[in-house]
Amino acid sequence: MMFEKRYYYLIKFQYLGYRFHGWQKQPNVKTIHLMIDRTLKYILGEQRFKTLGAGRTDAMVSANEAALELFLYDEPIEDFVAFLNLFNQNLPQDIRALSIKEVDKSFNVIQDSKIKEYHYLFSEGQKNHPFCAPILTTILEPLNVDIMKKGAKLFEGTHNFKSYCYKATATGEFERTIESCEIVTNTDYVANFFPETSYVLKVRGKGFMRNQIRLMFGALIKLGRGEFTLDDIKKTLSTDTTTPMDYIAPASGLILHAIDFD
Repeated sequence: MMFEKRYYYLIKFQYLGYRFHGWQKQPNVKTIHLMIDRTLKYILGEQRFKTLGAGRTDAMVSANEAALELFLYDEPIEDFVAFLNLFNQNLPQDIRALSIKEVDKSFNVIQDSKIKEYHYLFSEGQKNHPFCAPILTTILEPLNVDIMKKGAKLFEGTHNFKSYCYKATATGEFERTIESCEIVTNTDYVANFFPETSYVLKVRGKGFMRNQIRLMFGALIKLGRGEFTLDDIKKTLSTDTTTPMDYIAPASGLILHAIDFD
């Protein structure tokens, strides 16, 4: 058997998640990973390859910047610009490749991602234009955004996030560190059909558990409605908490904004 040569690449890409069942391949449904692999198979022809994503997003979650590692066998990519052009010509219009660079064998797309930043986009107190639906969550009733801003800051630091893990097991590791967590007026995502004022929850951390950010935002909505107090949120982060959060905010407001590597 001849020695098999492998080449390693980091590809950054973005997508609108609204019509997809998340990142991970599953039987009989359209997923981001399926569409990317299908496109690569088409443009690479007979050449063997494998792909590994930096993280799994849920159904309807979008990404401004996601990442995958491409393992290519036998032949390297000679021309990155031509490859990206061909890739984008054949990807569906709601997925776009942003960049490609060669990495070495020691690179690991899952272990080496240092910080992930998620954005959760929302507005309150009014019904929005239907075109907002894919990336902006509409909370119909008025919310006290000022107290929600204070609540968001409580998530910063190292805490027990067991209450914010969907279907947490008895044996899981629930201590996580959040580098920053804030609600600000949205100026990042603009369109003429957006409401006059919208907001974005920005969360940065190394890694997040299943539905963690959507559960955190669910707690902030309860806070904004007056169903929760700031003390209630503090209690959910204590080491002896046993109460799971029961309100998962809609997936379509969540955007994987960026992944930083070393």
